[in-house]
Amino acid sequence: MDTPTTPMAADTPVPDGATAANAGGADDAAVLRELILHKLTYDLGKSRLGARDRDWFIATALAVRDRIVDRWIDLTRATYQSGAKQVYYLSLEFLIGRLLRDNVCNLGLVGAIREALEPLGVDVEKLRIAEPDAALGNGGLGRLAACFMESMASLAIPAFGYGIRYDHGLFRQVIRDGWQHEFPEDWLNFGNPWEFARPEIAHTIGFGGSVEAVNVSEARVKHVWKPGETVQAVAYDTPIVGWRGAHVNTLRLWSARAMDQLRLDAFNQGDHIGALSDKVKAESISKLLYPSDESAAGQELRLRQEYFFSSAALQDLVRRHMRVYGDMRSLPDRVAIQLNDTHPAIVVAELLRICVDLHDIPWDEAWEITRKTISYTNHTLLPEALESWPVPLMERLLPRHMQLIYLINAFHLDSVRGQHPEDGRLLSSVSIIEEGHGRRVRMGHLAVVGSHKVNGVSALHSELLKTTIFSDFNHLFPGRLTNKTNGITFRRWLQQCNPGLTSLLVEACGPAVLDDERALEKLRPLADDAGFQAKFAGVKRANKQALANLIRDQYQLRVDPDAIFDVQIKRIHEYKRQLLNVLEAVALYDEIRSQPTKAWTPRVKIFAGKAASSYHRAKLIIKLAHDVARVVNSDPTVRNLLKVVFLPNYNVSLAEMIVPAADLSEQISTAGMEASGTGNMKLALNGALTIGTLDGANVEIKEHVGDDNIFIFGLTTEQVAQHRAEGRQGAESIARSRRLQEALEQIEAGVFSPDDPSRYRDLVASLRASDYFLVTADFDSYFDAQRKVAEHWRNPGAWWRSAILNTANVGWFSSDRTIAEYAQEIWNVPVNR
Repeated sequence: MDTPTTPMAADTPVPDGATAANAGGADDAAVLRELILHKLTYDLGKSRLGARDRDWFIATALAVRDRIVDRWIDLTRATYQSGAKQVYYLSLEFLIGRLLRDNVCNLGLVGAIREALEPLGVDVEKLRIAEPDAALGNGGLGRLAACFMESMASLAIPAFGYGIRYDHGLFRQVIRDGWQHEFPEDWLNFGNPWEFARPEIAHTIGFGGSVEAVNVSEARVKHVWKPGETVQAVAYDTPIVGWRGAHVNTLRLWSARAMDQLRLDAFNQGDHIGALSDKVKAESISKLLYPSDESAAGQELRLRQEYFFSSAALQDLVRRHMRVYGDMRSLPDRVAIQLNDTHPAIVVAELLRICVDLHDIPWDEAWEITRKTISYTNHTLLPEALESWPVPLMERLLPRHMQLIYLINAFHLDSVRGQHPEDGRLLSSVSIIEEGHGRRVRMGHLAVVGSHKVNGVSALHSELLKTTIFSDFNHLFPGRLTNKTNGITFRRWLQQCNPGLTSLLVEACGPAVLDDERALEKLRPLADDAGFQAKFAGVKRANKQALANLIRDQYQLRVDPDAIFDVQIKRIHEYKRQLLNVLEAVALYDEIRSQPTKAWTPRVKIFAGKAASSYHRAKLIIKLAHDVARVVNSDPTVRNLLKVVFLPNYNVSLAEMIVPAADLSEQISTAGMEASGTGNMKLALNGALTIGTLDGANVEIKEHVGDDNIFIFGLTTEQVAQHRAEGRQGAESIARSRRLQEALEQIEAGVFSPDDPSRYRDLVASLRASDYFLVTADFDSYFDAQRKVAEHWRNPGAWWRSAILNTANVGWFSSDRTIAEYAQEIWNVPVNR
């Protein structure tokens, strides 16, 4: 089934004065039409009569790409000629989504493309839907990387993104009888017209083997790593176009290739499968995003992936730097490396290895180069998400790096011991090597020690970094830990996915709103204007109708676009507490049935998200949501006052449909566990009100939109810590809540799972016991907050006032602002704003 997408509507505002192309005059449309036909004929070998939607998409994409290339090449050359410092953004995920609308809008070609295709009888919407949604990320981390790449280009910051060109990316989620099933996401089946293959750019990546100490002189020994196996990292480049085409950067993704494609001796001896075994093993590195790490083999593959792309990135940028500047010692002045979470943390040891082993730079100087060049973004407070690797695995797979990590740790601990003698607890806390139950390399610690700046991604998260997991580092390295609250690119998450609202904003605030997110503040005086409220509500109603049509056509369920669209769209995880939302749906269902004459506010609860393939509890929560939906949606006594919908295979394109249609944004994670959240920013920007805990960026959203325009509930971070410290059981909270008791009893008894009455007994038992994510403790507060939401909705003037003020006051959450802060305070590069 095709993934839905919002249209490239005829009323999409077109930027004036686009640098790379005009905004769509007749002459330009004619030129584009001829170019598209040329691509169709000579690149695809298709005639107009035989061309299908996918063929037209590829031909159009190639034509648009031609508009990018000259500027891309010129800007890259100019960067080196000027000696400008470059940013290298390393991320295991880049959730870029579809690129046609992104590129067409940023180049100012919306009108021209439509005018070029219409005389050919090509439906531009079908053409865009034919583009695969590149699922090269799991969620917020990968989408953030994509937003940052676009903002760096829009701010004319020379940058490279480095990641992996996964053959399959994140799995395609299929729901069967309420259960999640995973299938390969074949986004490359028909090729990728946006990328350029660079087979001439291939770096050798080593694994295993041994390290030989070679006497260079009586006073000096050089260590030579002789890998036991090697694989090639082959480059594929995608140009990333900034707003108005002012700048173009490069996203370089690496694909793994075997050094020898075929063992001819084995093949000729009849071992046809064995002849390909080395190729299969090597190329498995870039086969799949996040292979399960439940097994030892899965752990090894994850580590191989991380070293593979990190080493390829460093070899590549060092090669480029040496070709232009000829001296590794100038690297910190010309290069800024940003690590997006711990996945590329091995870069610290790899850059040190390149300096010491390959360029003969003395240790102290090499360490200074390394530390001054690298900075690290932390995205989590969850200990299990702060990667660590077993020492035996590291020693076997990366023996030279393990030697260097031991040395880094020794010098680091010597320094700590010199400042804090006799403090064994501190030494244990900040050691890169964990000596507890099985020795492990703490990659977060390595990244902190090897970086000159470490940032969290919201004010609360950054403060918690300083007081919890990295508190000792904060005392050792004053000023190293800082904050950079995340942001989103408004080009995609407002202008492209919500053209109706964008047109209204241009009408109300002027065209400056397309370029400067701060212009949204001009909406504030209109929040009480009944006429503007009606227009704003009309745009929202149209977006809701479009989503309702999608739900009806693809999932055979009718929902009322005049009901509250209550949305929770994110990765399925216990700390994000989709379970809390489902329990509230059950309690509300009971209330509606028991009080049928009460004036209930119609509500549609919309869920979407994927559970990690090995995360069995998260998959069970998906099943519970479907079981509850089946019962609620088929019960005539509810009278359509409540619907529960789970939309499968959540991706960027589906988010672009849901976000503009949302009335209520569910940001209900356990306080202190969500680093930032960017979905909350996208939804608030599009006029959805937030219901949430004081967690992540919710704290800052509350400060910007005002207490009256957000619904906050639940325990605070401090109260969560106290609750856990006191060892309270969920049974205490359940005993105090009649609604929660009844909901859990129904679930436990199999009311929603008559085919398997015991399906959820263990789940309910876990809530009665420790309930680590405090679902039961926050339930009553959440239920009451939802009733306040319903009351607010029944006063349209108050609701639309709040919605308008959400849009007006979240301009600060632009990724342009975030990137400008990185540039000025971490990377030391100029910003074109």
